[in-house]
Amino acid sequence: MIPVSEALDKVLSLAAVLETEVVPLRDAAGRVLAEPVVALRMQPPFAASAMDGYAIRASDLAAGAVLRVIGEAPAGRAFQGAVGPGEALRIFTGAVVPAGADFVVIQENVAREGDAITITDADAHNDNIRPAGGDFRPGDRIEAPRELTPSDIALAAAMNVPELVVRRRPVVALLATGDELVMPGEAPRDDQIVASNSFGLKAMFEAAGADARMLPIARDTEASLRMAFALAEGADLVVTIGGASVGDHDLVGKVAGDLGMERAFYKVAMRPGKPLMAGRLNRTAMVGLPGNPVSAMVCGQIFILPMLRAMLGLAAAPAPRQAAVLGCDIPANGIREHFMRARVEGAIVTPYDRQDSALLSVLSGANALLVRPVGDGPRKQGESVEILPL
Repeated sequence: MIPVSEALDKVLSLAAVLETEVVPLRDAAGRVLAEPVVALRMQPPFAASAMDGYAIRASDLAAGAVLRVIGEAPAGRAFQGAVGPGEALRIFTGAVVPAGADFVVIQENVAREGDAITITDADAHNDNIRPAGGDFRPGDRIEAPRELTPSDIALAAAMNVPELVVRRRPVVALLATGDELVMPGEAPRDDQIVASNSFGLKAMFEAAGADARMLPIARDTEASLRMAFALAEGADLVVTIGGASVGDHDLVGKVAGDLGMERAFYKVAMRPGKPLMAGRLNRTAMVGLPGNPVSAMVCGQIFILPMLRAMLGLAAAPAPRQAAVLGCDIPANGIREHFMRARVEGAIVTPYDRQDSALLSVLSGANALLVRPVGDGPRKQGESVEILPL
């Protein structure tokens, strides 16, 4: 067995950064930006009114001053004249501030009668004008790499950039194995179970930006596994589920080896998830996950998600951990790093009593993994511990 940190380093070394593609701005949310977005114009492109009110000269701002209204300027239709001394222009939010004006008095601070206004409140703490280029200017950038948020998309649109260069989504082939598995909705025999790992992992990987493709379940024969591996051709990453242990029917490692897999490691000092395998199969990265549902999902969090981020050109690093306060006493840990399913409320983390790697109901209720280092001694309620948020 190798430590989790060493296994992760080996897994990340299998993750090659993928090529780029150009996508329309409307389809770029959630993608990983590969090249900077460069503004093609400034924003605002003109001095704009920040409020509904009247554009005037600041020198005319005085309580009781009476000014003549010379017209109006709605957003999208600039006033063609200029504001002179003693004059005011009715103006609306987003409209161009006309020549001569350097202050917008808000409509609540004036009284209007016909074509004249009287300033009732000479509040001068804000000129209520957004300066040209106050947000960004031509050449300002959204830097890469980054996962594009809705705010990034809005900013790129305002920069007048219609297409973005992003990393291609990693294609992940998900291959579940085992004679005991049937698909959801089928009628399992008494000695069979419903396949769940592929569905949970597909959701996990696609939330991380991958294109996850579920292959047909491979049965516990070499012929079935060979056929399944053939269907995975063209994927950037092959993830097998189950069959990677050492039982008589655990054939994934043997068949993959026969097909040319260069194994990087087998078995990791962790729980859940000890029977983990990784390597390269004909230039394609491959990770063999344990078959127990919780083990597969936890290993997906610890190993596959950082791998996908590396493929997308993001930092090749472990999933970030956080500090939390232990909500109960826990006994000493053993010789394997333990990722305990836990619940975090505020800053308090409490592990579940039941930690069996087959209990999906416990994993569903968990929102964090409490990380126990190898040989970690007994811990008392109130001590600081590390968690990995889910």
